[in-house]
Amino acid sequence: MRPLYHPPVEEITVQGILYALSDPVRVEIMRELIGAECPLNCSAFLQLGSATLPKSTLSQHFKVLREAGLIRSERLGVELKNSSRCQELKKKFGPMLQAIMQAYAGEARAGR
Repeated sequence: MRPLYHPPVEEITVQGILYALSDPVRVEIMRELIGAECPLNCSAFLQLGSATLPKSTLSQHFKVLREAGLIRSERLGVELKNSSRCQELKKKFGPMLQAIMQAYAGEARAGR
C-alpha cells in the first residue's frame, strides 16, 4: 500500500488551505475533526447533515484536506483514522484557521 502524503508545515500554503475549505462538505468534516476528542474513522462521515455521501466522494474530500495539510490520516488495518492538524498549523498561521471556521459557523447560523 502506498504511504499517505502529509505535507510538512513549512510547505502548507494559505492558498491550499482556502481551496480545501472552499467546499461546504470539507468544512463540515473539518468542524467535526476539530471538535473530536480522538481521531475519527472516515465512515463516521458517510452521513453529513441530511446528505449521504458515497465512499469515493468522501475519500476525495479527505485527500484534499490531507494534501492541503489540514488533517493527518493514519492507516489502521483497512480503516483510516483522521485528526486535525490545527495545533501544528497554529505555529505558522496563527488564528487564521480558527477565524475561517468561526466565519463559516456564523454564516451557517445566519442561514446562508
